[in-house]
Amino acid sequence: MDHRTRARISRIAAHLVHPGNSQLQNEGVLERIDCRSKGGASGFKVAVLGASGGIGQPLSMLMKMNPLVSVLHLYDVVNTLGVTADISHMDTTAVVRGFVGKEQLEAALVGMDLVIIPAGIPRKPGMTRDDLFNINAGIVRTLCEGVAKCCPNAIVNIISNPVNSTVPIAAEVFKRAGVYNPKRLLGVTALDVVRANTFVAEVVGVDPKEVDVPVVGGHAGITILPLLSQVNPSFSFTEEEVEYLTNRIQNGGTEVVEAKAGTGSATLSMAFAAAKFADACLHGLRGDAGVVRCAFVASEVTELPFFASKVRLGRAGIEEVYPLGPLSAYERSGLEKLKKELLGSIDKGISSVRQ
Repeated sequence: MDHRTRARISRIAAHLVHPGNSQLQNEGVLERIDCRSKGGASGFKVAVLGASGGIGQPLSMLMKMNPLVSVLHLYDVVNTLGVTADISHMDTTAVVRGFVGKEQLEAALVGMDLVIIPAGIPRKPGMTRDDLFNINAGIVRTLCEGVAKCCPNAIVNIISNPVNSTVPIAAEVFKRAGVYNPKRLLGVTALDVVRANTFVAEVVGVDPKEVDVPVVGGHAGITILPLLSQVNPSFSFTEEEVEYLTNRIQNGGTEVVEAKAGTGSATLSMAFAAAKFADACLHGLRGDAGVVRCAFVASEVTELPFFASKVRLGRAGIEEVYPLGPLSAYERSGLEKLKKELLGSIDKGISSVRQ
């Protein structure tokens, strides 16, 4: 095999071969090289941590479809190579590379602009988000330690539940490493907004793409507070409709868990929502104006240290955190009710790192 042929094969296989885990490499047939596929467009480097899971696989596929992504790194503790091979066959410009196991976490993260973390176990019937804490807290902590070391300036999107605790965990890890930037750490609550838009559209009989419902607070149960008084465009709801919509939005995750009857949780809709949010972050990084989304972030909107509300995204990450605006009496009551539970979840996350 001549040098030119070897180089061409090496370029084709580079996204599948990584240090220390390639039979081909060990046999001396191929070398891993840093390359982009011929014709690859300029764009951003994105890593999905937990890419083999129920959320990670469809999310990885959606990010491969995003024209703003030039390099897509897929990481998990198992099965990443199969996901990588599958997704890499899609005829979009992003180059995909797979990484497996803790020893390859750092390689997956070097140079990334955006890191998306859906890693962790899913909810099962009867489980609360607090039940997930002990396992997922450790996973998020380990992954964020890798981010702090290898790409401390990346924007980080936390999906792993319970978000009300895992975002504070990430913040504490970054503080310990001396790289914490609150403008670049965002808890993904986009699924609450997606559900709110869908359910409101069903009630009023319009296209959900034409609806924008701000959802504030947190990302679990009563901490999820849809601001139906601020729906754009404006609609009038009866008290019964407000109660119905609020309860359904707050319990949307449970609705899916119960419907799947022990076989899973909200993975596909979560991947869809996370991909939309990641796309917004990339548009912000590109410098697009007017990119506003809801996210769970470090905040001074209330007395709580973290809170989900509208934020404007830009090259720095979060460029502005918006105030809540005028609330209805129902929403003011909901805001007061959620604070104790949300603060408890935040404190639980912080304490788990400080112990």
